[in-house]
Amino acid sequence: MSPDSIAQLIYLGAFALVLGGGFLLTSRLKLGQTLQMAAIWGLIFVGAIGAVGLWGDIRDDLYPTQTRFEDSGQIVIPRSRDGHYYITLDLNGAPIQFVVDTGATDMVLTQTDAAAAGLDPGALNYFGRAFTANGEVRTAPVRLDSVAIGPHEDRDVTAVVNGGQMEQSLLGMGYLQRWGRIEIEGGELTLSR
Repeated sequence: MSPDSIAQLIYLGAFALVLGGGFLLTSRLKLGQTLQMAAIWGLIFVGAIGAVGLWGDIRDDLYPTQTRFEDSGQIVIPRSRDGHYYITLDLNGAPIQFVVDTGATDMVLTQTDAAAAGLDPGALNYFGRAFTANGEVRTAPVRLDSVAIGPHEDRDVTAVVNGGQMEQSLLGMGYLQRWGRIEIEGGELTLSR
């Protein structure tokens, strides 16, 4: 335990002792009833601490975040809490997280993700243009040797590298159209071949 955790524990223990002592002094109930009420409040307190401690696990059960690869060849992507669909693809062997964007024409890589996939963003020719919500940006067309999602792999895939600032790579229709069917239903996006 860190010194801060120990100090917090001592503080909370002293606070509980003061509260408990005050409760016993002001209570006009019999000692048995007082102890029963203290036990009930203690259980409520322990239950609240348990719920807070387990909230991450509870949240993961309520909002699944794992992409599933079905035996039928489908890929099922659950909707994230922010309303978007995120998926990790292997580009030239490097895992890159994308946000699925059916409004984007191409697979659009950030410069950082392009470098992770083995491309040199500084050596690219940014002669293309894209019109985004933030205005016009320059893009560089690239070809990826390999794009894999789970057991599915595509070769010689076109993409563009964004010349401007971008937080996350976008998985647009240029790649999604390689799938025979795209469905969004019940908070899940399903890709089928």
